[in-house]
Amino acid sequence: MEALTIVQMLEKTGFATGSVVQMFDAAKGLAARGHAVIAVTRPSAEMAQRCAAAGVDHVPLALRHEFDIVSMVRFAHLARERRVDVVHVHKGISHAVALGATYLGAHYGLVVNRGVSFPIDLWSSYKYRSRRVARIVAVAESIRHVVIASGRIPSHKVSVVYAGVDLDRFDLRRADPGRVRAELAIAPDARVVGHVGMRDWKGWKELLRAFPGVRADHPSAHLLLVACTSQAQRVGVAELARDLGLSGAVTATMARADMPDVLAACDVVVDPSWAGTGITGTIREAMALGKPVVATAVAGNPELVEDGVSGILVPPRDVPTLTAAISRLLRDDELARRLALAGQERVRANFSTETRISRLEALYLRAADEVRTRRHDGSRFTVNN
Repeated sequence: MEALTIVQMLEKTGFATGSVVQMFDAAKGLAARGHAVIAVTRPSAEMAQRCAAAGVDHVPLALRHEFDIVSMVRFAHLARERRVDVVHVHKGISHAVALGATYLGAHYGLVVNRGVSFPIDLWSSYKYRSRRVARIVAVAESIRHVVIASGRIPSHKVSVVYAGVDLDRFDLRRADPGRVRAELAIAPDARVVGHVGMRDWKGWKELLRAFPGVRADHPSAHLLLVACTSQAQRVGVAELARDLGLSGAVTATMARADMPDVLAACDVVVDPSWAGTGITGTIREAMALGKPVVATAVAGNPELVEDGVSGILVPPRDVPTLTAAISRLLRDDELARRLALAGQERVRANFSTETRISRLEALYLRAADEVRTRRHDGSRFTVNN
C-alpha cells in the first residue's frame, strides 16, 4: 500500500483523555504500517517521549485558540516542507488551525473527527462544510446523522470509523485488579461497580442515586467513580454519598492512566450518560476485558452494546431501571458471564485498534488522491458556505 505523510493533530495531550489515546494509537499504528506520521499537539514531554518510542515525529505547536494565526502560519510551513498528504484533526482548535493553514498555501486532505453527539453550532458548521474538508469521520452512525442534519453537510462526506481498543493493552491476563483495590482500600470481596467520567452529562449523579437500591440487594457493593475534574468535585461526591447513606461504599478518584487495571478491578462497568456521548470508550474497553456492562441507550451506545446479548441497555436518567440492571448482573453470575463473553467477542470483531487503523488508512488514501487530482487539474480550493 502507498506510504503517506500523515499528520495527527490535537491540542490536548493528557493520556487520561480518550481523544488523546485514540489519536496516539492511530499515529502509532499507521507508523508501524510504514507511513510517515507526525503528531502535532501542544508542547508535552510525555507526548514527545511516547512518540519517539513509537516511531512517530512529534511537533509541538501552541494551538492556543481557534484564531491562533501564528500556529496557522507555522503549521502551513510544516505541511509544505514535509509535503503532508493528509491531516486528521481531532478537536475544534486543531480543526480551525489546520483549516486556516489551507488559506496560506498548504494543500492536503483534511479529515475532521467528530466524537460527540451534540448538534453542530453555527460557527462549527462553517468549518465542517468547507470544501477544504475532504472527509468527516464520525465515531458512530448516530453521530453521522447528527453531523449531516445539524451541519447541513452532504452525506457522502461523512464516514463512520468506530474508535478502537488496543486488545493487547486491555487484556485481562495482563491486568492487576488486586493492586487497584489495595491502593483504593476496597475490600477484596466487594462487588465493585465502576464508572469513568465525571461531567454532569456522563450521568454519575444518577448512578450515585441508584446505588442505595443496589446496596439494598447487595450489601457488599462498592461504587468506584473515576476521573473527577477537581479535588473540589471529589469532596462534593463524598458529601453527596454521605447524604445518600453511602459513606464507605463510594470511592471517587481523579483521572488515571492505568485504566486496564482499574476496569479489571470492577465486577460491572456502567455508563449512565444522558447526552453528548459518541460510543463510550470505557464500555468498549470493559467489554474487551470481558466485563459485563450496563449502558444507557443514547447516541452510539446501541451500536456497540446489543441489549440482552452483549450487555444491558437502559433508558437515560431512569434511576429505577438502572438500579435493577446493575443488581441483576451482580445477582446472576451466569447472565453476567454470558453477556461478558459476547461483549468481548463483539469488540474483538468490530472495535479493535487494528480494524480502526485499516479503515482510516483506506479513507486517507482516498482523501490524498482527491487532493492530488485537484493539483493536477489546477483547480483551486474553495469554500462552500
